[in-house]
This record gives sequence, C-alpha cells and structure tokens, in this order.
Amino acid sequence: MTETTAAATAGPSAGFRHFHEQLDQLKQRLFDMSAHAEALVELAVDALLRRDTAKAETVLANDKEIDKAEMDVEQLAISLLALQQPMAKDLRFIISAIKIASDLERVGDHAVNIAQSALRLAEMKSDITPDPEIEEMARRARAMLADALDAFVRSDGALGREVCLRDDQVDALHDSLFRILLTHMMEDQTTISAALELFLVSRNLERVADLATNIGEDAVYLAEGKSIKHHREDFTANT
Repeated sequence: MTETTAAATAGPSAGFRHFHEQLDQLKQRLFDMSAHAEALVELAVDALLRRDTAKAETVLANDKEIDKAEMDVEQLAISLLALQQPMAKDLRFIISAIKIASDLERVGDHAVNIAQSALRLAEMKSDITPDPEIEEMARRARAMLADALDAFVRSDGALGREVCLRDDQVDALHDSLFRILLTHMMEDQTTISAALELFLVSRNLERVADLATNIGEDAVYLAEGKSIKHHREDFTANT
C-alpha cells in the first residue's frame, strides 16, 4: 500500500474520530455550564436565607462566566454544523445543545435575580422567613436541572419525561408559598414589600424548573426524534 493510499484510507476514520471528540467536548461544556448554573442558584438561595450580602455579590460577579460559556458552546456547535455536516441524531444533538446553552444562561440570570432580592431583603431586615418552602423549591429545581442535562447527554428519553412531570411539584410549592406570603400581607401591611420580594424569588425558582423541563423535552426529542412540547397529555398518559 502506497503512502497516498494509506492516507486516503486513514482520512475518513481520523475525521470520524475528530468529529466525535468534538461532540464529547460539546457535552462536557454543557455539563460544566449546568454545574456552574446550579451552583449559582444554590449560592443565591443560601445568600437569601442567611441574608449574606457577600454571597449575593459573588453570584452577581460570576454571572459573566455563564454568559461566556454560552458563547463557547454556540461557537463549537456552529463549527460542527458548518464543517462536519452532521445528520440524524448528531444533528438533533448539536441543534438542541445551542438551545440548552441559552436555557442554562437564563438559569444564571434567575440566580442573579435571586441574589439581587437577597440584597434588598437584607436591607429590609424582615422577619418573614418561609425558609422550608424556598429551600425545597430550590432543591427540586436544581435536581431537575441536573437530571435533565444528564438525560440529554445520555439520550435518555424516559428520564427526560420524568423530569418534565416533576415540574408540577415545583409549581405546587410556588402556589403554597404564595398563599403563605399573602397571609402575611393581609395580617400585617408592613410586610408587603418583603413578601413581594420573596414571591419574586419563588417565581425565579419556578422558572428554573421550567427551564429544566425544556431540557427534559430536548432529551426526549434527541432520544426519540419527536417533540413533546405543548403536548404534556401525550406523555403523561404513557408514564
């Protein structure tokens, strides 16, 4: 076999390996971005519950890292689309990765919103502390986010569907917290500002769970090649 023939034979195989190395790199960047977003949410909620302004400021300072990570994922994904011309499942993965990076960046934005609420509540020195509900909402939302990305990267449609169904639990906690805060406001008008601030925190956590649900839906799309968005009844009946 001549050198030219050997190179021609090795070329496609080398190209295939390089493509999948880049796919693995894309997966790892999504994992890193998700872990960072989860950590920011956890830190923001901890800052809120402890009225820790230093932790809240740390959240605000670290949001730019998630913004940069989103751009890195987009650039890598676009490069793969342009140079590798992927098909079928690989194409679905890359397209969904761009959207997921945007969802994770929005999770970071919600963490920033919570941190800003923490700073304002620290100034108010309010006695309203529905800590158990907020802690549970945050725990469930972060778990949904981690499981949703795991489902996407592993192409696990069943786990993606399960994550989507868990969104109702966070919604129920959001409603419960609203009723608690409404009671405080009706009993003591001086608590209104703090109660509204805490409701905004609850709303941000509920949105984090919604974004995790979006990623769960993307996992189903990747694994099964079909969209379940806006058709919850289709997969609820089969779960």
